[in-house]
Amino acid sequence: MALNGGYTYREELGTRARGLTVLAYLTRHYPHSSEGDWLSRLERGEVSLDGLPAHGPEGLRPGQVLEWRRPPWQEEAVPLHYALIHQDPALLAVAKPSGLPTLPGGGFLNHTLLARVRADFPEARPLHRLGRGTSGLVLFARTHEAGAILARAWREQAVQKRYRALAVGLPSREDYVITTPIGPVPHPRLGSVFAASAPGKAASSHASVLERRAGQTLFAVDIHTGRPHQIRIHLAAIGHPLLGDPLYAPGGLPRADLPGLPGDGGYWLHAERLTFLHPLSGERLSLEAPPPAELRRADGT
Repeated sequence: MALNGGYTYREELGTRARGLTVLAYLTRHYPHSSEGDWLSRLERGEVSLDGLPAHGPEGLRPGQVLEWRRPPWQEEAVPLHYALIHQDPALLAVAKPSGLPTLPGGGFLNHTLLARVRADFPEARPLHRLGRGTSGLVLFARTHEAGAILARAWREQAVQKRYRALAVGLPSREDYVITTPIGPVPHPRLGSVFAASAPGKAASSHASVLERRAGQTLFAVDIHTGRPHQIRIHLAAIGHPLLGDPLYAPGGLPRADLPGLPGDGGYWLHAERLTFLHPLSGERLSLEAPPPAELRRADGT
C-alpha cells in the first residue's frame, strides 16, 4: 500500500444539473458514495463550485464548474512493472501484467499502467485499454497525428487483435464464430453489467482451439469488434467461460450464485498480438507480447 498525492475531479456541469442542489447532484450522479459521505466531504471543504467552497444546498445550472479535491489515499498494492515491446517517435507498445489497471479509476491513480508509462514517456496517450485482470499489449500514441490516425483505424476495425484465453471444459469443435450481441443486463450489486443480451450491440469473435488440457482448453481468439468484456462473454456464451472468471457463467450472463464484479481478476486472458499499419510510414506492423506460462502450449509456444 502507498499513499498517493490526491486528485481533483473536475466537471463542467451540463443540463442534468439543472434544478438540483450540489448535494443532490453528487448523490444522484456519483452513487459510489452515499449522501452521508458527500455531506462529510462538503463539511470538510473538499468540494467547490466555480472556485468557491460549496456547502450542499446551492442550486446548480449548466456551465458551472464543480470540483471534488479528493485527499491522498492508500492505493492497493498491484504489479507495477511493464515491458517495452516497441518504441518509435510515433508509437509505444507495452506489455501490461495481470492485476495492473490500465487507467485511473476504482481507487487507482498512481498504481496504473498510464502512470507508470508516463513516468518514462510523459507524452504517451493510450489508444485502448485492457481489463485489470487481462495481461498483454497496450498501444500508446506519442504524437497527436499518430493518435488521430490510429483512433480512426480502431473505429474502422482496421486493427487486428488476437488474444489467448484459458477456458473451462473441452469443446466439441476446433473453431467457433461467435456473434452473440452484448449489452447491459441487470446485476444485483451494480444495477447492470455488460453480458450476452439479445437487444445488445453486434459483436464478432473467432475462437480456435490451441490446446486441450484436463478439463480446460487454451483458445486463440480474434475479435472483430471491441465490446466490453467481449472475450469473457463470448467464450461463456458457447459454454466455455474463462477459468477462474468470477463474473460470467456458461451462457454469457452474470453468475447467479455470488455475482462478481467486472474488475475482479482470477481469470486467464492475454492480449497477444496487434497488427496494423503504422500511422506515419504505412508499414504493416505485427507486435506480440509473450504470453504468461499458464497460457503457453505444452511445447512452450
